[in-house]
Amino acid sequence: MAMELIPIGTILALVTNQELQLRQLNDSPAARLALEALEADVKKANTLVEKYKNRGRFYLLVKCRHIVHEVQEVTRDIGRSLAAFSIADTEVLSGISDQVNRLQSEMQKVEFKTSHSQLQIVDKLNQGLRDQKRDQCFANDMLEEIARAVGVPVEPSEISKELASFRREIEEAGNRKERAEVLFLEQVIELLSQADTARDFEEMKKLYFQRAQVIQRYDTQKEYIPPLKPFKCRISGEVMVDPVSLCTGTTCERAAIEAWFDCGKKTDPDTGDVLEDTSLRSNLPLRQSIEEWRELNYCLKIRACQAKLSSGVDLKVEEALNQMQELIRENSINKDWISIGGLTDKINSILGSSHNREVRKKILITLKDMVEGHARNKEKVIEHQGFDYIVPCLGRDRSISMAAVELLYELLQDRSKWNESFCCQLSQQSSAILFLVTLLKGPVRESADHAEKILNKLFDVDEENISRAAKSGWYKPLIDRIVQGPESSRMSTMKALVTMELVDSNLKVLGEEGIIPPLLSMVASGNIELKELSLSVLVKLSSCHANKELIATGGGVPLVLKLMFSPHVCTILIVRCSEIVEKLSSEGNGVKFFVDEKGVQLELEPIIRELLALQQNSKSSNNFRRPALRALLGMCRSEAKLVKTAVLTANGVSLVLPLLDDPDSEIREIAVNLLFLFSQHESQGVVEYLLMPKRLEGLVGFLENDYNSDVKMAAAGLLANLPKSETSLTKKLIELDGLPAIINLLKSGSMEAKEHALSALFRFTDPANVKSQQIVVEHGAYPLFVNFLKVNSVTAKARAAALIGNLSMSSPKLTVASEKTGCWCFRTSCVPVCPAHGGICNVNTSFCLLEAKALPYIVKLLHDEVEETAYEAIQTLSTLVQDGCTQRGAIVLHDAGAINPVLDILTWGTDSLKGEAVGLLEKVFISKEMVDSYGTKARYLLVGLTGRNVHDDSLLGRKVAKVLSLVERYSKSSTSIIPGLF
Repeated sequence: MAMELIPIGTILALVTNQELQLRQLNDSPAARLALEALEADVKKANTLVEKYKNRGRFYLLVKCRHIVHEVQEVTRDIGRSLAAFSIADTEVLSGISDQVNRLQSEMQKVEFKTSHSQLQIVDKLNQGLRDQKRDQCFANDMLEEIARAVGVPVEPSEISKELASFRREIEEAGNRKERAEVLFLEQVIELLSQADTARDFEEMKKLYFQRAQVIQRYDTQKEYIPPLKPFKCRISGEVMVDPVSLCTGTTCERAAIEAWFDCGKKTDPDTGDVLEDTSLRSNLPLRQSIEEWRELNYCLKIRACQAKLSSGVDLKVEEALNQMQELIRENSINKDWISIGGLTDKINSILGSSHNREVRKKILITLKDMVEGHARNKEKVIEHQGFDYIVPCLGRDRSISMAAVELLYELLQDRSKWNESFCCQLSQQSSAILFLVTLLKGPVRESADHAEKILNKLFDVDEENISRAAKSGWYKPLIDRIVQGPESSRMSTMKALVTMELVDSNLKVLGEEGIIPPLLSMVASGNIELKELSLSVLVKLSSCHANKELIATGGGVPLVLKLMFSPHVCTILIVRCSEIVEKLSSEGNGVKFFVDEKGVQLELEPIIRELLALQQNSKSSNNFRRPALRALLGMCRSEAKLVKTAVLTANGVSLVLPLLDDPDSEIREIAVNLLFLFSQHESQGVVEYLLMPKRLEGLVGFLENDYNSDVKMAAAGLLANLPKSETSLTKKLIELDGLPAIINLLKSGSMEAKEHALSALFRFTDPANVKSQQIVVEHGAYPLFVNFLKVNSVTAKARAAALIGNLSMSSPKLTVASEKTGCWCFRTSCVPVCPAHGGICNVNTSFCLLEAKALPYIVKLLHDEVEETAYEAIQTLSTLVQDGCTQRGAIVLHDAGAINPVLDILTWGTDSLKGEAVGLLEKVFISKEMVDSYGTKARYLLVGLTGRNVHDDSLLGRKVAKVLSLVERYSKSSTSIIPGLF
């Protein structure tokens, strides 16, 4: 920051010492005074540079706003001196008046600001100081943000240097008698010193033994000291973290009392007395007492863990490990205290001797928690034979090996880099490479990722590890032979590669080492055997994303397609080409790699037609029909225009529909996925086909397929795309139990599959077909719809809201009228009357959304301010104010807090959404009570919506005018009945 000030002094010195001194000055008192003032201001600027250029980086950031203010002030002083000087000696300055005027202009406009991100950090720090935050989490975050902002590594040694520099600033401020400065800086250092990286280990050790000495007077069986009554918040009853006192002396948790006040309560939560003064004062002595109480409990638990770990009883050992994990989660200081208490060494030794699977796993997890980001604990674990005990665990069952490799990876990390010393020690473990390669090839992706990273680092440490890895199944040493060896060697190596099980990283290395160009050359010019072998290796290589790009840039895609679609080519070559094309289009890549060697996109329509043509001959080999279909699916998924091409110009629907009857189950499943895409453009042919005998049963079978979630999703999506007007299809689906299969998909499918299933259910919830709606509800769909209102998917929430709206449309006519019968003294208890529908409602019989507990979640959709969900929410809420139940529905919406967010839509929604909101308000404001409550706010927003032109003749304008007329009719002499609404 100080460096930013240097140009100011330099420029001004140049103006005064070079330009002005070259002129003959008028020796008038005014000119002399002006020059002296200018020189004095320049000296101030240079003094400011000297003042801050050697200050610590933490100090400069913390004081950045003050420093900027100083810079601005001295700059403005200089500008004023320049102006005064030019007036005092206009004759001399006439020759440089342009320069002076330009300089003055620039200085008038200049603003000195620190970066927005740094100001945010400073504001966060100042707010924390005002709130007297002292919790370690805040201190950790604050220290790390400050360090990163000023380029200081977040390492104890570097942090210590900066904090030491900061403390020197405090001393110097004290020497200057700047008491306010000292107080502020002391508050900052007190906060930052709470952070992990700022802690002094000896001080932590001293504090631990102080607390441990105190607990000696407690019984050894005691693990917990109950909190004193003053420790508990008078509102929540929980032990406080940030206690504050009211003017009455009552103490509460800050967040709890602030929430108390936010709710409009102005009384003492303990006595009930009205508070004249609602200001809050931090209770630091009480906070310190609570912290000491917590620390004593930490020590009690650590002491209890010591006893349990020494018991030799597995259940007690597990209990101790659980307590240790809880201690670490509660406060990171316990990472040090647990270690100081000897527990780290103890569980390390138990790991080497225990035969209990759960004990081992929990020890590994606990050790990982202990060493995560903690250099001292890492050293302690490794010094006490940690590698000897951890490495064998890599070869255990999945859960233990995963915990072991995660711990091992963490031990080898030194913040943002590897710990070279620890890596060298691990390299000496003879079985480490074997176990790590096994994990690399294993089914657990997380374990494989960690193992790969560790192996690559061990290769750097000792090249001998590369050969050890090859013996364990790591194939990189074979690469050179393929790329550089003679042809016979290439052939034998390719044959070996075809039979090897290669992981993605191996495949990537093969491509990077240059194997792809010679393979493509052999495909172009070799004999059939050489072509087939080269293609087989390319099939394997094309499983790796990086290799797909290499194949494409090497001109491999046109070469493979030409061979694949050429007449009189042997089947085995077509099979291999089909497999490569499938790989190129898989994993969401679509047509990305369908380019020539220059990266120019190939013409895709002929490829689509050829791929479909391969399916026409039912006698064709499934070995190439399957990959060709998968390639077609991958391409169509990525490019909507290709779907249109396949449907309109290549008769895709008619070619794929018969594949639903193919004997090969995989071909049938791919066909369903393709038809799902095709049905977006041509659905009538699909409907006609499905209505043929036995066809729809097959589609329902796909919905019930528990082994392929992708095909279930596609089948549901296909049904969703088919016209809802085809009632015969809906009826037949119900008869074939297709509806339960769709509803089951709501319970267990992926989110995308659930979205498709929700869409497919619209045909069964048509308000015109109450019987179909009843079947949907009887299958338990209603609670599922309500649950979908809470998920993260906007599409799912919107569709669920719309489905609930469909069902709610039927509620008024399904509600049973409430009847009062019998003598009053013998009358049975009354069934509650639905406030919305005025009768007896039930989820299963009248589809009442109030009974389904859906209303709060529908209202919440409005608060989320998302167009898609808000639209459906309004449609659904509108079902509560249908003709005949408008007054009741309006009251229900009012009680649910729905009307204000509907009004708020007028400030943020699109025109169409605003129109829907206004339509709902038109029904609500038929009620005078609603106008009384919301009329003022509604009038303000509605008039603003039309730009105060109430005669706006647009559709929205006419709707607004109608609602305004309702508001005006009722509100001329009324006031709001809801106090404090506005």
